[in-house]
Amino acid sequence: MVDRRAQLLSATAHLEAPLGIVDDDALVANADDLVRRAGGVPIRVATKSVRVRSVVEEVLRRPGFAGVMTYSLAESVWLADLGHDDVLLAYPSVSRASLHDLAAEEQRLAAITVMVDSTDHLDLVDAVLGAGRPTIRVCLDVDASLRLGPIHLGARRSPVHTVEEAERLARAVAERPGFALVGLMFYDAQIAGVPDSSPAVRLMKRRSAAELVDRRATVVATVGRHAELEIVNAGGTGSLHVVGGDPVLTELTAGSGLFAPTLFDGYAGFSPRPAGYYALDVVRRPAADLATLFSGGFIASGPTGASRAPTPVWPEDLALTRAEGAGEVQTPVRGAGAGALAVGDRVLLRHAKAGEMCERLAEVARVDADGTARVVPTYRGEGRVFG
Repeated sequence: MVDRRAQLLSATAHLEAPLGIVDDDALVANADDLVRRAGGVPIRVATKSVRVRSVVEEVLRRPGFAGVMTYSLAESVWLADLGHDDVLLAYPSVSRASLHDLAAEEQRLAAITVMVDSTDHLDLVDAVLGAGRPTIRVCLDVDASLRLGPIHLGARRSPVHTVEEAERLARAVAERPGFALVGLMFYDAQIAGVPDSSPAVRLMKRRSAAELVDRRATVVATVGRHAELEIVNAGGTGSLHVVGGDPVLTELTAGSGLFAPTLFDGYAGFSPRPAGYYALDVVRRPAADLATLFSGGFIASGPTGASRAPTPVWPEDLALTRAEGAGEVQTPVRGAGAGALAVGDRVLLRHAKAGEMCERLAEVARVDADGTARVVPTYRGEGRVFG
Protein backbone atom coordinates (compact mmCIF):
# COMPACT_ATOMS: atom_id res chain seq x y z
CA MET A 1 0.00 0.00 0.00
CA VAL A 2 1.28 3.46 -0.92
CA ASP A 3 1.68 5.75 2.06
CA ARG A 4 -0.75 8.68 1.91
CA ARG A 5 2.11 11.09 2.62
CA ALA A 6 3.96 9.82 -0.44
CA GLN A 7 0.74 10.32 -2.42
CA LEU A 8 0.54 13.93 -1.28
CA LEU A 9 4.08 14.58 -2.46
CA SER A 10 3.47 12.80 -5.75
CA ALA A 11 0.26 14.78 -6.39
CA THR A 12 2.04 18.08 -5.82
CA ALA A 13 5.43 17.31 -7.35
CA HIS A 14 4.82 19.79 -10.19
CA LEU A 15 4.36 22.70 -7.77
CA GLU A 16 7.13 24.88 -6.39
CA ALA A 17 8.23 24.50 -2.76
CA PRO A 18 8.02 25.68 -0.02
CA LEU A 19 4.51 24.40 -0.51
CA GLY A 20 1.58 24.07 1.87
CA ILE A 21 -0.47 20.91 1.38
CA VAL A 22 -3.93 20.11 2.71
CA ASP A 23 -5.08 16.51 2.62
CA ASP A 24 -8.78 17.05 1.86
CA ASP A 25 -9.66 13.44 2.62
CA ALA A 26 -8.28 13.81 6.15
CA LEU A 27 -9.80 17.28 6.48
CA VAL A 28 -13.30 15.95 5.80
CA ALA A 29 -12.80 13.05 8.24
CA ASN A 30 -11.64 15.50 10.90
CA ALA A 31 -14.63 17.80 10.28
CA ASP A 32 -17.00 14.87 10.69
CA ASP A 33 -15.28 13.83 13.90
CA LEU A 34 -15.54 17.35 15.33
CA VAL A 35 -19.28 17.27 14.67
CA ARG A 36 -19.59 13.87 16.31
CA ARG A 37 -17.74 15.07 19.42
CA ALA A 38 -19.83 18.26 19.60
CA GLY A 39 -22.92 16.13 20.22
CA GLY A 40 -25.33 18.21 18.18
CA VAL A 41 -24.11 21.65 19.30
CA PRO A 42 -23.19 23.88 16.32
CA ILE A 43 -19.47 24.48 15.83
CA ARG A 44 -18.14 27.94 15.03
CA VAL A 45 -15.00 27.73 12.85
CA ALA A 46 -11.93 29.42 14.36
CA THR A 47 -10.39 31.13 11.34
CA LYS A 48 -6.98 31.69 12.94
CA SER A 49 -6.48 27.93 12.84
CA VAL A 50 -7.15 27.74 9.11
CA ARG A 51 -6.37 31.05 7.33
CA VAL A 52 -7.48 29.60 4.00
CA ARG A 53 -10.84 31.08 3.00
CA SER A 54 -11.86 28.24 0.69
CA VAL A 55 -11.37 25.73 3.51
CA VAL A 56 -13.36 27.84 5.98
CA GLU A 57 -16.23 28.29 3.56
CA GLU A 58 -16.38 24.65 2.51
CA VAL A 59 -16.41 23.50 6.13
CA LEU A 60 -19.23 25.94 6.88
CA ARG A 61 -21.34 24.28 4.20
CA ARG A 62 -21.13 20.98 6.10
CA PRO A 63 -23.84 20.04 8.62
CA GLY A 64 -22.88 20.88 12.19
CA PHE A 65 -20.96 24.10 11.49
CA ALA A 66 -22.28 27.65 11.75
CA GLY A 67 -20.49 30.99 11.89
CA VAL A 68 -16.86 32.01 12.15
CA MET A 69 -14.71 33.05 15.09
CA THR A 70 -12.21 35.63 13.89
CA TYR A 71 -9.03 36.97 15.46
CA SER A 72 -8.87 40.51 14.07
CA LEU A 73 -11.51 43.18 13.58
CA ALA A 74 -10.03 43.97 10.15
CA GLU A 75 -10.47 40.29 9.27
CA SER A 76 -14.03 40.39 10.62
CA VAL A 77 -14.89 43.34 8.38
CA TRP A 78 -13.31 41.63 5.38
CA LEU A 79 -15.27 38.42 5.89
CA ALA A 80 -18.53 40.30 6.55
CA ASP A 81 -18.04 42.18 3.28
CA LEU A 82 -17.60 38.81 1.57
CA GLY A 83 -20.97 37.64 2.83
CA HIS A 84 -20.33 36.06 6.22
CA ASP A 85 -23.26 37.11 8.39
CA ASP A 86 -22.29 35.49 11.72
CA VAL A 87 -18.87 36.68 12.83
CA LEU A 88 -17.71 36.52 16.46
CA LEU A 89 -14.45 38.37 17.04
CA ALA A 90 -12.72 36.39 19.78
CA TYR A 91 -10.34 39.09 20.99
CA PRO A 92 -10.81 42.76 21.92
CA SER A 93 -9.73 45.23 19.27
CA VAL A 94 -8.22 48.68 19.69
CA SER A 95 -7.85 49.27 15.96
CA ARG A 96 -9.29 52.69 15.32
CA ALA A 97 -9.38 52.20 11.57
CA SER A 98 -11.22 48.91 11.89
CA LEU A 99 -13.75 50.38 14.33
CA HIS A 100 -14.51 53.11 11.82
CA ASP A 101 -14.87 50.44 9.12
CA LEU A 102 -17.23 48.45 11.34
CA ALA A 103 -19.47 51.43 12.03
CA ALA A 104 -19.57 52.54 8.40
CA GLU A 105 -21.86 49.75 7.14
CA GLU A 106 -25.10 48.42 8.66
CA GLN A 107 -24.44 45.00 7.20
CA ARG A 108 -21.12 44.80 9.08
CA LEU A 109 -22.76 45.93 12.32
CA ALA A 110 -25.40 43.23 11.98
CA ALA A 111 -22.90 40.50 11.19
CA ILE A 112 -20.06 41.20 13.62
CA THR A 113 -19.99 40.78 17.40
CA VAL A 114 -16.91 42.23 19.07
CA MET A 115 -15.31 40.95 22.27
CA VAL A 116 -14.90 43.01 25.45
CA ASP A 117 -13.73 42.19 28.93
CA SER A 118 -13.70 45.61 30.63
CA THR A 119 -15.28 49.03 30.46
CA ASP A 120 -11.95 50.22 29.00
CA HIS A 121 -13.01 48.60 25.74
CA LEU A 122 -16.34 50.43 25.83
CA ASP A 123 -14.57 53.71 26.57
CA LEU A 124 -12.25 53.21 23.61
CA VAL A 125 -15.12 52.58 21.22
CA ASP A 126 -16.90 55.70 22.46
CA ALA A 127 -13.72 57.76 22.16
CA VAL A 128 -12.99 56.56 18.63
CA LEU A 129 -16.50 56.70 17.19
CA GLY A 130 -18.02 59.52 19.23
CA ALA A 131 -21.64 60.30 20.01
CA GLY A 132 -24.48 59.28 17.77
CA ARG A 133 -22.77 56.20 16.43
CA PRO A 134 -24.73 53.04 15.62
CA THR A 135 -25.14 50.24 18.15
CA ILE A 136 -22.35 47.70 18.33
CA ARG A 137 -22.91 44.08 19.28
CA VAL A 138 -20.62 42.87 22.07
CA CYS A 139 -19.77 39.58 23.75
CA LEU A 140 -18.18 39.27 27.21
CA ASP A 141 -15.04 37.16 27.47
CA VAL A 142 -15.33 35.31 30.78
CA ASP A 143 -12.10 33.82 32.11
CA ALA A 144 -12.58 30.04 32.10
CA SER A 145 -9.28 29.18 33.76
CA LEU A 146 -9.06 26.98 36.85
CA ARG A 147 -7.87 28.74 39.98
CA LEU A 148 -6.56 26.65 42.84
CA GLY A 149 -5.44 29.10 45.52
CA PRO A 150 -2.58 31.08 43.98
CA ILE A 151 -2.30 28.68 41.04
CA HIS A 152 -3.74 29.81 37.72
CA LEU A 153 -4.31 27.04 35.18
CA GLY A 154 -5.36 28.33 31.79
CA ALA A 155 -4.79 31.23 29.44
CA ARG A 156 -4.24 34.76 30.71
CA ARG A 157 -7.11 36.49 29.00
CA SER A 158 -10.06 38.20 30.58
CA PRO A 159 -10.01 39.79 34.07
CA VAL A 160 -13.66 38.71 34.44
CA HIS A 161 -13.67 35.42 36.34
CA THR A 162 -16.32 35.41 39.03
CA VAL A 163 -20.08 35.62 38.73
CA GLU A 164 -19.97 39.00 40.45
CA GLU A 165 -17.38 40.36 38.01
CA ALA A 166 -19.39 39.15 35.04
CA GLU A 167 -22.60 40.72 36.35
CA ARG A 168 -20.85 44.01 37.09
CA LEU A 169 -19.56 44.28 33.53
CA ALA A 170 -22.82 43.07 32.00
CA ARG A 171 -24.70 45.78 33.90
CA ALA A 172 -22.18 48.38 32.73
CA VAL A 173 -22.65 47.34 29.10
CA ALA A 174 -26.43 47.29 29.42
CA GLU A 175 -26.46 50.79 30.87
CA ARG A 176 -24.11 52.21 28.23
CA PRO A 177 -25.90 53.62 25.13
CA GLY A 178 -24.68 52.27 21.82
CA PHE A 179 -23.88 48.71 22.88
CA ALA A 180 -25.94 45.53 22.68
CA LEU A 181 -24.75 42.70 24.90
CA VAL A 182 -25.57 39.52 22.98
CA GLY A 183 -23.05 36.92 24.07
CA LEU A 184 -20.76 35.24 26.56
CA MET A 185 -17.60 33.31 25.75
CA PHE A 186 -15.79 30.81 28.00
CA TYR A 187 -12.59 29.50 26.39
CA ASP A 188 -11.22 26.59 28.41
CA ALA A 189 -7.59 26.66 27.26
CA GLN A 190 -6.47 24.37 30.08
CA ILE A 191 -8.76 21.66 28.70
CA ALA A 192 -8.93 22.35 24.98
CA GLY A 193 -5.27 23.17 24.46
CA VAL A 194 -3.47 20.72 26.75
CA PRO A 195 -2.65 17.16 25.60
CA ASP A 196 -3.47 14.32 28.00
CA SER A 197 0.18 13.77 28.82
CA SER A 198 -0.13 12.37 32.36
CA PRO A 199 -2.64 11.26 35.03
CA ALA A 200 -2.12 14.62 36.75
CA VAL A 201 -3.11 16.50 33.60
CA ARG A 202 -6.18 14.35 33.10
CA LEU A 203 -7.20 14.93 36.73
CA MET A 204 -6.75 18.68 36.32
CA LYS A 205 -8.91 18.68 33.20
CA ARG A 206 -11.71 16.72 34.87
CA ARG A 207 -11.68 19.05 37.86
CA SER A 208 -11.67 22.13 35.63
CA ALA A 209 -14.56 20.84 33.54
CA ALA A 210 -16.62 20.19 36.68
CA GLU A 211 -15.87 23.65 38.07
CA LEU A 212 -16.79 25.28 34.79
CA VAL A 213 -20.17 23.58 34.48
CA ASP A 214 -21.35 25.14 37.73
CA ARG A 215 -19.76 28.58 37.27
CA ARG A 216 -20.80 28.86 33.62
CA ALA A 217 -24.44 28.11 34.43
CA THR A 218 -24.51 30.72 37.20
CA VAL A 219 -22.83 33.36 35.01
CA VAL A 220 -25.24 32.71 32.16
CA ALA A 221 -28.27 32.97 34.44
CA THR A 222 -26.98 36.10 36.15
CA VAL A 223 -25.88 37.95 33.01
CA GLY A 224 -29.11 36.88 31.35
CA ARG A 225 -30.94 39.26 33.67
CA HIS A 226 -29.19 42.13 31.90
CA ALA A 227 -29.15 40.98 28.29
CA GLU A 228 -30.85 38.88 25.65
CA LEU A 229 -28.10 36.34 25.11
CA GLU A 230 -27.89 34.91 21.60
CA ILE A 231 -24.44 33.39 22.03
CA VAL A 232 -23.00 31.27 24.83
CA ASN A 233 -19.75 29.97 23.39
CA ALA A 234 -17.19 27.56 24.81
CA GLY A 235 -14.69 24.93 23.88
CA GLY A 236 -11.97 24.28 21.41
CA THR A 237 -10.76 21.37 19.35
CA GLY A 238 -9.48 19.55 22.41
CA SER A 239 -12.61 19.95 24.54
CA LEU A 240 -15.66 19.57 22.31
CA HIS A 241 -16.49 16.16 23.77
CA VAL A 242 -15.96 17.50 27.28
CA VAL A 243 -18.11 20.64 27.20
CA GLY A 244 -20.57 19.79 24.42
CA GLY A 245 -23.12 18.30 26.79
CA ASP A 246 -23.58 21.50 28.78
CA PRO A 247 -27.16 22.65 28.08
CA VAL A 248 -26.37 26.34 28.68
CA LEU A 249 -24.10 26.46 25.62
CA THR A 250 -25.50 27.54 22.29
CA GLU A 251 -22.34 26.78 20.34
CA LEU A 252 -18.79 25.47 20.44
CA THR A 253 -15.66 26.51 18.59
CA ALA A 254 -13.02 24.48 16.76
CA GLY A 255 -10.44 25.09 14.08
CA SER A 256 -7.16 23.33 14.77
CA GLY A 257 -8.83 19.95 14.60
CA LEU A 258 -9.39 20.42 10.89
CA PHE A 259 -5.67 20.48 10.04
CA ALA A 260 -4.62 18.43 13.13
CA PRO A 261 -1.11 19.80 13.76
CA THR A 262 1.35 17.93 15.96
CA LEU A 263 0.22 19.58 19.20
CA PHE A 264 -3.01 17.60 18.83
CA ASP A 265 -1.30 14.22 18.62
CA GLY A 266 -1.49 13.49 22.34
CA TYR A 267 -5.16 13.65 23.31
CA ALA A 268 -6.93 10.69 24.89
CA GLY A 269 -10.47 11.40 23.68
CA PHE A 270 -9.88 11.72 19.95
CA SER A 271 -7.32 11.00 17.23
CA PRO A 272 -7.52 13.42 14.32
CA ARG A 273 -5.83 12.59 11.02
CA PRO A 274 -3.00 14.90 10.00
CA ALA A 275 -4.36 17.12 7.22
CA GLY A 276 -2.01 20.11 7.12
CA TYR A 277 1.55 19.74 5.83
CA TYR A 278 4.28 21.65 4.09
CA ALA A 279 6.86 20.37 1.67
CA LEU A 280 10.47 21.48 1.29
CA ASP A 281 13.09 20.69 -1.34
CA VAL A 282 16.41 18.97 -0.67
CA VAL A 283 19.16 21.33 -1.78
CA ARG A 284 22.28 19.76 -0.24
CA ARG A 285 23.61 16.38 0.93
CA PRO A 286 26.35 17.28 3.42
CA ALA A 287 26.70 13.68 4.71
CA ALA A 288 25.27 10.22 4.13
CA ASP A 289 22.74 10.61 6.95
CA LEU A 290 21.99 14.30 6.35
CA ALA A 291 19.88 16.17 3.83
CA THR A 292 19.55 19.95 3.85
CA LEU A 293 16.20 21.48 2.92
CA PHE A 294 15.51 24.98 1.62
CA SER A 295 13.64 27.19 4.13
CA GLY A 296 11.50 25.52 6.80
CA GLY A 297 11.83 27.52 10.02
CA PHE A 298 8.11 27.74 10.55
CA ILE A 299 8.11 27.78 14.34
CA ALA A 300 4.80 27.81 16.21
CA SER A 301 3.78 30.34 18.82
CA GLY A 302 3.62 29.50 22.50
CA PRO A 303 6.26 28.60 25.07
CA THR A 304 9.60 28.39 23.28
CA GLY A 305 10.75 24.80 23.06
CA ALA A 306 10.90 21.62 21.04
CA SER A 307 7.11 21.24 21.00
CA ARG A 308 6.85 24.31 18.78
CA ALA A 309 9.22 23.03 16.10
CA PRO A 310 8.00 21.42 12.87
CA THR A 311 8.29 17.66 12.47
CA PRO A 312 9.62 15.93 9.34
CA VAL A 313 7.23 13.07 8.61
CA TRP A 314 8.09 11.78 5.13
CA PRO A 315 10.31 10.02 4.28
CA GLU A 316 10.21 8.33 7.66
CA ASP A 317 13.19 8.24 10.04
CA LEU A 318 14.08 11.91 9.74
CA ALA A 319 14.51 14.45 12.52
CA LEU A 320 15.71 18.01 12.90
CA THR A 321 19.26 18.39 14.14
CA ARG A 322 19.63 19.72 17.68
CA ALA A 323 22.34 22.16 16.64
CA GLU A 324 20.35 23.93 13.93
CA GLY A 325 16.69 23.00 14.22
CA ALA A 326 14.41 24.43 11.53
CA GLY A 327 16.24 27.25 9.81
CA GLU A 328 15.59 30.58 8.17
CA VAL A 329 16.76 29.48 4.72
CA GLN A 330 18.02 25.96 5.31
CA THR A 331 16.90 23.08 7.50
CA PRO A 332 19.14 20.02 7.85
CA VAL A 333 17.39 16.76 8.67
CA ARG A 334 19.20 13.69 9.91
CA GLY A 335 18.38 10.01 10.03
CA ALA A 336 18.12 6.79 8.09
CA GLY A 337 15.49 8.36 5.84
CA ALA A 338 18.05 10.81 4.51
CA GLY A 339 20.07 8.07 2.88
CA ALA A 340 17.83 7.73 -0.16
CA LEU A 341 17.25 11.45 -0.65
CA ALA A 342 18.87 13.25 -3.56
CA VAL A 343 19.17 16.93 -4.38
CA GLY A 344 15.77 17.97 -5.75
CA ASP A 345 13.79 15.42 -3.75
CA ARG A 346 11.13 16.63 -1.40
CA VAL A 347 10.45 16.18 2.33
CA LEU A 348 7.08 16.53 4.02
CA LEU A 349 6.75 18.24 7.40
CA ARG A 350 3.96 18.97 9.86
CA HIS A 351 3.61 22.24 11.72
CA ALA A 352 3.08 22.30 15.48
CA LYS A 353 0.01 24.53 15.16
CA ALA A 354 -2.66 24.80 12.51
CA GLY A 355 -3.20 28.12 10.73
CA GLU A 356 0.19 29.63 11.49
CA MET A 357 1.76 27.65 8.67
CA CYS A 358 -0.35 29.63 6.22
CA GLU A 359 1.18 32.94 7.33
CA ARG A 360 4.38 31.79 5.60
CA LEU A 361 2.72 30.76 2.36
CA ALA A 362 0.69 32.46 -0.37
CA GLU A 363 -0.97 29.23 -1.54
CA VAL A 364 -1.71 25.72 -0.44
CA ALA A 365 -2.36 22.68 -2.59
CA ARG A 366 -5.53 20.81 -1.63
CA VAL A 367 -5.28 17.15 -2.53
CA ASP A 368 -8.45 15.08 -2.93
CA ALA A 369 -8.77 11.43 -1.98
CA ASP A 370 -8.06 10.43 -5.59
CA GLY A 371 -4.84 12.44 -5.69
CA THR A 372 -6.12 15.44 -7.62
CA ALA A 373 -4.45 18.67 -6.50
CA ARG A 374 -5.90 22.17 -6.73
CA VAL A 375 -4.10 25.31 -5.62
CA VAL A 376 -5.94 27.89 -3.51
CA PRO A 377 -4.75 31.09 -1.86
CA THR A 378 -4.17 31.51 1.85
CA TYR A 379 -5.16 34.74 3.58
CA ARG A 380 -1.66 35.98 2.75
CA GLY A 381 -2.12 34.95 -0.85
CA GLU A 382 -5.24 37.10 -0.96
CA GLY A 383 -3.16 40.03 0.28
CA ARG A 384 -4.58 39.83 3.80
CA VAL A 385 -2.29 39.78 6.80
CA PHE A 386 -4.02 40.28 10.14
CA GLY A 387 -1.22 39.52 12.58
